[in-house]
Amino acid sequence: MTFIAVPARLSTSSADFEQQFAARLHWSAEQDAAIEDRVRDILADVRTRGDAAVLEYTARFDHLAETSMAGLELKPDELKAAFESLPSIQREALELAAARIRRYHEWQKSQGGETATYRDEDGTLLGQKITPLDRVGIYVPGGKAAYPSSLLMNAIPAHVAGVGEIVMVVPTPRGEKNPLVLAAAYVAGVSRAFTIGGAQAIAALAYGTATVPKVDKITGPGNAYVASAKKHVFGTVGIDMIAGPSEILVLADGSTRPDWVAMDLFSQAEHDELAQSILLSPDAAYIDAVQREIDRLLPTMPRAEIIAKSLTGRGALIHTRSMEEACEISNRIAPEHLEVSSEDPHRWEPLLKHAGAIFLGAYTSESLGDYCAGPNHVLPTSGTARFSSPLSVYDFQKRSSLIEVSKVGAQKLGQIARVLALGEGLQAHAGAAEMRLSS
Repeated sequence: MTFIAVPARLSTSSADFEQQFAARLHWSAEQDAAIEDRVRDILADVRTRGDAAVLEYTARFDHLAETSMAGLELKPDELKAAFESLPSIQREALELAAARIRRYHEWQKSQGGETATYRDEDGTLLGQKITPLDRVGIYVPGGKAAYPSSLLMNAIPAHVAGVGEIVMVVPTPRGEKNPLVLAAAYVAGVSRAFTIGGAQAIAALAYGTATVPKVDKITGPGNAYVASAKKHVFGTVGIDMIAGPSEILVLADGSTRPDWVAMDLFSQAEHDELAQSILLSPDAAYIDAVQREIDRLLPTMPRAEIIAKSLTGRGALIHTRSMEEACEISNRIAPEHLEVSSEDPHRWEPLLKHAGAIFLGAYTSESLGDYCAGPNHVLPTSGTARFSSPLSVYDFQKRSSLIEVSKVGAQKLGQIARVLALGEGLQAHAGAAEMRLSS
């Protein structure tokens, strides 16, 4: 079967560019509403019936029939066996990627993420106490593809942060367990693992069941049902972000081989039919060259059907007046992954304000960041890079303020607090401060 990918061809010089641009970025609310209703029902059912509901939904959605949750829990020996069963090249790749990810997040933790205090002139101690979360849940996608890299990117920062227990959930449709995912769980030091997915897995982690322990925070990407479930349980537990379909935006000045850029666009399109791949370039002939490479390379892709639907439905090749304008449009999109495919990427980087991760230069493919560069690949999507950040060690820690007021300090601070508390009509607040004033 032959598949054709026809990304929308836009030009910022066109009179209707803004309308076409907005339509390409539009997200249907109707589908979201239907998902919200179904997810709400699943969450309520798991919260009420616990393990029984999880078993029922796992059988329905993953076609994995088990009579007890024991059949859905992956034992540590199974994770280790999966690791040892891998070809040596895969074992080495997992360990090298894990080491780079750990090294980056340990460096990140060292940059101010520690407990620290100081004393002011009257002897009052002030500071912050950094403590890791007790237990976190990590969702690892397992439907259309397996993602051991996602497991490493979630579990290793949690370990570096000092989290006490890491609980993994991963769907295994029809009982098909991916050895690389299990091996990655072993390498990353996952504490417990269950072969459950979807909204029911999020509910089990958020509310706890007789078998699945309740966690403090849930991280990791998933499909629309997982994203909706995370949104619903936020407040009962913490979450990292609401992840939408994957995105890549390439800013190209025409100096990079067009087949490289075509494959970079494929790299996100192959995730999902709803993934978005966009090229911005001031060179119209270069855009033509990239389209030719898309046409040439697509038939060689095992996931050609998904790529074709993604590029045709949500992709775009946009001709801009300049690289400066391309940067402006990129900031409006605030993409998850942003490649600056240019001879001088550092010229354009200062103009880029909003992106989950910025990949500088022709040799920096987004896929390297996905697997082994070091920085986290769990990134804000759907324009949320305007106000959100990549997953990090900070997501697995919390800060408690430390305050120790000396007797001398209490005299000065007590007067200030008394006046302000009385101004707010809170007499007990004022009294608590006033009692500590020397008579």
